[in-house]
Amino acid sequence: MRTRKSRPTTRSTPTTHAKPATRRNALPARLSPGMACDTAFRIIARRHLDAVIAQHDGTCRGDPDALHQIRIALTHLRTAIRFFSPMVDDTLRPDVWAELKWLNGQLGMVRDLDVAIERIVAESGAELAVVAELQRWDEKRGESHRLLARALQSARYRRLIEQTSTWIESGPWSTRRSKEAIRLRRRTLADHATERLTEWETTLLRKARKLKKLDVEKRHKLRLLNKRMTYSVESLADLFADGAAIKQKSILKQLRKAQRSLGQLNDDARGQALAASLNGAGLEASNRFLDRKREKKLLRKASKAYRKLDKTKPFGSSDLAPSSEPEA
Repeated sequence: MRTRKSRPTTRSTPTTHAKPATRRNALPARLSPGMACDTAFRIIARRHLDAVIAQHDGTCRGDPDALHQIRIALTHLRTAIRFFSPMVDDTLRPDVWAELKWLNGQLGMVRDLDVAIERIVAESGAELAVVAELQRWDEKRGESHRLLARALQSARYRRLIEQTSTWIESGPWSTRRSKEAIRLRRRTLADHATERLTEWETTLLRKARKLKKLDVEKRHKLRLLNKRMTYSVESLADLFADGAAIKQKSILKQLRKAQRSLGQLNDDARGQALAASLNGAGLEASNRFLDRKREKKLLRKASKAYRKLDKTKPFGSSDLAPSSEPEA
């Protein structure tokens, strides 16, 4: 097995640290079923924005695990914004969303290269031809990381953190006075979550029935929907107790199984595209990520997970509002 080179390091200085906006209101530590949606959104969004900030320095230093964790936190945050739509759909949301999407794109290239390099190393070992090939991949990864570190230390990143934090705390969505806006903010988390999870699960299972016929792009969209559902259930963990917690874990188990298989298929597609784009990598490197037998196996695993999920009763209001849970 080839020993990997240490990752390139770009140290962040105190002036590059982005800070969230001053938080004016103390929030409960945990979610509760009777909690108003505006409070619940702030709790969930704060958790994930804080997680993004926590992984900033490690990602700048080139730590692959920090990079993975910051991407997860960012996806959780974007999922929370979708989950509480249309409540948070105000005039600033498109700007916040565009900047979060920009950050996701900056992180994505380096992560894709990490995954592809790990795949090549795991499958090929220390063959001389592979060592030479990996040098090109490492050079590309180093270049991409330098660009990422520069982005994470930029004024744009600092503005993104400050703007997003301020919007979560006191964006226009939180003060609109229309009856509908007030209703959405005051609606209980249990009612909103039950409706949203049911809607997303129904859509997910309908599309999953056609999984084996989907092309790469449609399969990617199914993976994103699966991830959205998974992350939402994870973010609502405070609400599940007793029997409902068992059901939650069962549903998450199948969602994660499907997610792993779809994620590996997506990594293969991204690896193939990256290999084709690298000068000198050519067809041989691209073919490393083409394995029809592996593809069929992963599709079978995902389909099996969805069949089991389909047999599980969807979340109901009683799952998210156990009688012992106080309102807040």
